[in-house]
Amino acid sequence: MESIVGPLTADSVSEIAFVLDRLEHADGDLIELDLSRVSRVDSAGVALLSVFLRRLRTQGRRIEIVNPSPEIEQTLRLFPFVDAPPRRATERPPALERLGSTAQLVAEVFIEFVMLAADTAWFMLGGLFRRRGIRWSVVVFEMSAMGSRALGVVGLIAFLVGGTMALQSAAQLRQFGANIFVVDLIGISMARELGPLMAAIVVAGRSGSAVAAELGTMMITEEIDALRTMGLHPVRFLLVPKALAISLTQPLLTVFANVLGIFGGFLVAILYLDVSPSAFLSRLREAMLLKDVITGLVKSVVFAQLIVTVGALCGFRTKGGADAVGRSTTTSVVAGIFAVIVADAVASMVFYFGD
Repeated sequence: MESIVGPLTADSVSEIAFVLDRLEHADGDLIELDLSRVSRVDSAGVALLSVFLRRLRTQGRRIEIVNPSPEIEQTLRLFPFVDAPPRRATERPPALERLGSTAQLVAEVFIEFVMLAADTAWFMLGGLFRRRGIRWSVVVFEMSAMGSRALGVVGLIAFLVGGTMALQSAAQLRQFGANIFVVDLIGISMARELGPLMAAIVVAGRSGSAVAAELGTMMITEEIDALRTMGLHPVRFLLVPKALAISLTQPLLTVFANVLGIFGGFLVAILYLDVSPSAFLSRLREAMLLKDVITGLVKSVVFAQLIVTVGALCGFRTKGGADAVGRSTTTSVVAGIFAVIVADAVASMVFYFGD
C-alpha cells in the first residue's frame, strides 16, 4: 500500500506523479492507494488519478482507493472514471437508542399537531368575529372541492354498504322470523357509526391527500416562505378556509351517507325480506333516536378537523423534492384514516359506554 501525503492539487502534480509511477512498477494486480493523509484535492489531482487508472487498466490491473476523508470521497464520486472507495457500512444503532429516537420523533410530531390544531382553531374562530377575517370566496371554492365533488363516491359506497349489511343480516334474521329488526340494524348503525366513518374515510383519501400535496408542493417551491416574508401567516391564509369548508361539508356528507345507506337497506328489506315500506318507515322512527343522529354529526365535525389538520401537518413537514411530496401524501392518507378510526372508537366509548 502506498500513501499520498499533502494536497492532491495542481501544485503537487509532479510529486504525486512520481509516487504513482513507483506504484505502477510494483508487483501485483491490485494496487492500494491510501488517501488518509491527503489534505485537499482538486480536479487536476483527480485527473492525474484518472490517467494513472486508465494506464493500469490497459495492463489488466486495478487500483483501490482507501481511507479518504469524507470531503475527498465526495469529490472523487463526482468523477465516474475514478474508482471511488466503497461506502462504509454504517452500524445499526442499538435497540434502546432506536426506541428513544422513535419516541422523540412521535413526541415532536404530536406537539406540532397540537400547535397546528390550536393555531387553526384560533384563526378560524377569530376570523368569524372579525370583519373581513374569512375569505368566504375561497371557503366556497373549497366546499365545492371537498364536498359536492365527493357526493357521488360517498353516496355509492354508503348505498352498497347499507344493502350489503341488510343482505348479510337477512339470513340470520329470517331464521327467527325477525325480519323487521333489519331496520334497527341499518338505521342505528348507519347513523351512529358507518355513515360518519365512511364519509370520513372517503374524504381522508380524497381531500386530506389533496391538502398534503398542495401544502407540500408549496413547501418545496418555497411559497410558504414567501407568504411569511409578505407578513401572511400560512395557517390563517391557507389552512383556515380549508378547515372551515370541511367543517361545513362533512356533516352534510354524513347525512347524505346515512340516507343512502338506509335506502340501500330499505330496498333489500322490501325486496328480499318481505318487509312493507310502511312497516320499515314506522320501525325506523321507533328505533332511531335523535341522539343517534346528533352523535354522528358531532363525530363528523371531529373527523373533519382531524383530516384537514393531519393533511396540513404532513404538507408542512415536507422536505426534499417531488418524491417527498408523494411520501407526504401517502402518509396523510394513512395517518388521517388511522386518526379517524381512533377518534371513532373514543367517541363511541364516550357517547355509548354503559348504554
